[in-house]
Amino acid sequence: MPKILVIDDQPAVCVALTTLFELHGLEVRVASTPDEAMAAVLGDELGAVVQDMNFRQSATSGEEGMDLLRRIKAVDPELPVVAMTAFTSIAGAVELIKAGASDYVPKPWDDRKLVATVTNLARLRALEQENARLLAQRGRARHKLAERHDLAGLVYVSDAMHEVVSLAVKVAPADVPVLITGPNGTGKELLATIVQANSRRRDRPFVKVNAGALPDELVEAELFGAEAGAFTGATRLRAGRFEEADGGTLFLDEIGTLSLNGQKKLLRVLQTGEYQRLGSSVTRKADVRVLSATNRDLPRAIAEGSFREDLYFRLNVIELTLPALRDRPEDIVPIALHLLEHRVARGAAAGGRVALGPRARHALAEHDWPGNVRELENRLTRAALVRKGETIEPHDLGLDAAARAPTTPGAAASAGASAAASAGASAAASAGASAAASERAEIERALVEARGVVAKAAASLGLSRQGLYRRMDRLGIQIERKLK
Repeated sequence: MPKILVIDDQPAVCVALTTLFELHGLEVRVASTPDEAMAAVLGDELGAVVQDMNFRQSATSGEEGMDLLRRIKAVDPELPVVAMTAFTSIAGAVELIKAGASDYVPKPWDDRKLVATVTNLARLRALEQENARLLAQRGRARHKLAERHDLAGLVYVSDAMHEVVSLAVKVAPADVPVLITGPNGTGKELLATIVQANSRRRDRPFVKVNAGALPDELVEAELFGAEAGAFTGATRLRAGRFEEADGGTLFLDEIGTLSLNGQKKLLRVLQTGEYQRLGSSVTRKADVRVLSATNRDLPRAIAEGSFREDLYFRLNVIELTLPALRDRPEDIVPIALHLLEHRVARGAAAGGRVALGPRARHALAEHDWPGNVRELENRLTRAALVRKGETIEPHDLGLDAAARAPTTPGAAASAGASAAASAGASAAASAGASAAASERAEIERALVEARGVVAKAAASLGLSRQGLYRRMDRLGIQIERKLK
């Protein structure tokens, strides 16, 4: 664990604090003046600072300590600082917190509370530094991937999406069928575009077909073409999509809704590469790579008898599964900012520059996004058109219910919670209330055991800090800083 910096002009205090912290396994560095303290902040890897607020025998105002606190925060805004003094008021303590102090501890201090506070702050600092390191590492990996491959303008920061995109560009050069699965609105067509753009067929035709929109009687004509007079209304020769895509790539969207008859005809051409135009006896060959996409659970559809198992295995040599937007919340705001910039660029948000306000960003992060990226784009387009000022607010997005600002936790915090949810009128409501109460109790217990340190509580629950904040906000759990 990084060092704890003790800043105090009284040698006896420095010795006492050093002994206390070292007995609890913490390494300590001592500074007796603000200049020595700043040298340590600039030169050492520190986990937390415990600083006195007065550095002269006659001083009681705390101005020197406040000035030092501001200097430390200017150099390292994330370094936790615990202010310690015998001469301050509650108003002064509040001022310390506003200036960036993580906590305030009066002299004489409580050994147990002081050690717990400093230990928790140092651990949280280490977790945040490790997280920042990992984020930077992941950012470099994403940047490297984008430099080497055409990602078709895809915006993401999450590990889940990086894994999918990495696999997509890895299999793109292999001339095999790819099945893209995932909920509606997650970007399956865009992922297919990435596969095609990084394939050996990138300069050849890329033909897209919405298989779900094909009437059963027109499947054959649409996919394989039709001779003039082949059916009523066929007044001229019509090339099919396989013919148009010859030498290139064919993307079959909504493949899960194709009729069994259509599946049978598609299977034949995938097996042999041969087809006949409707109304013709001439066999033609097509050199086509097939990419397909669906939001259906195809194994279940096979079990139900609505999808052919042999076709499934023809299409699913490689499967790419896109996660729902709610399962990669870190992508929401970056995608929103990207989409909003493009709305402005295309003039959809007339009237000048548009910004996402902090409450709007919070509301976006809290929403479940059942419609995924498509819903996000729809709400942003609406907000850009109906906003009254330059900043988009939650009501512009239609997300007022999710607009409550998140609670900022303190290091020496205590967990408090709202009353348990009342039982509903129906059995379903009662079960939901019971589940919510159980979840609330579990989170409260974790927060108490972590002494209010959200990162530690989140780790014990197997959640990210952001994920725990969302659950706390949904359940009405708040943590308050108490100055003692």
